[in-house]
Amino acid sequence: MENENLKNDPLFIGGHELHSRFILGSGKYSLKLIEAAVQYAGAEIITCAVRRANTKEHENILDYIPKSATLLPNTSGARNADEAVRIARLARELGCGDFVKIEIMRDTKYLLPDNYETVKATEILAKEGFVVMPYMYPDLNIARDLVNAGAAAVMPLASPIGSNRGLSTKDFIQILIDEIELPIIVDAGIGKPSEACAAMEMGAAAVMANTALATAGDLTRMATAFKKAIESGREAYLAGLGRVLVRGASASDPLTGFLRD
Repeated sequence: MENENLKNDPLFIGGHELHSRFILGSGKYSLKLIEAAVQYAGAEIITCAVRRANTKEHENILDYIPKSATLLPNTSGARNADEAVRIARLARELGCGDFVKIEIMRDTKYLLPDNYETVKATEILAKEGFVVMPYMYPDLNIARDLVNAGAAAVMPLASPIGSNRGLSTKDFIQILIDEIELPIIVDAGIGKPSEACAAMEMGAAAVMANTALATAGDLTRMATAFKKAIESGREAYLAGLGRVLVRGASASDPLTGFLRD
């Protein structure tokens, strides 16, 4: 049953209203994965790597994406700002809309984003009317530069792409959540529903995942688990988490009425 509280808690990205805070990332694609992400995880945004839209001679990923979903083309494969801009423009010409996720990586071992080139591409594409969602290594100064460049959201990595290692950069993501006014969408490395829940409890606006679902033993159950975890984390954040004691303890019952010898 749909959560009425969350139904009245929309996510706005670039002026677009969304009611799901789960985004399906690109990478390990199949028809079953997309169906599970939409039907069971509630995804309204589905990412697609433009350079890999045709994975087989007679197969196109775009054919699998329902018309009700918002397509988020990404610039995976770009090594600098110029290449990312070229891919984004191509995606728009192909009818993929104005949303674009900037991914620029020169590093082929760890697949870490090039923050400097990402800022350059964001500024160019934002001026051309794109809804730019840049993927970045969590750094407050770079995040501020992305805001100034016209980004619609900021997407820091949790851990290396496809690793399922969870919130390795948790403390740095929290800084972005606390200091940046734009939606912070935790991207890459989330491997478990509990990690997605933790990201939402921190105040993240949404979570993007792909590998965690694609490599799960039961895709449908995992998609359902991610939906519940993200919703639970959001509810907890809106409720306000209880305080944490750094030292000592605090009795949950009054320290009176002890039995006497």
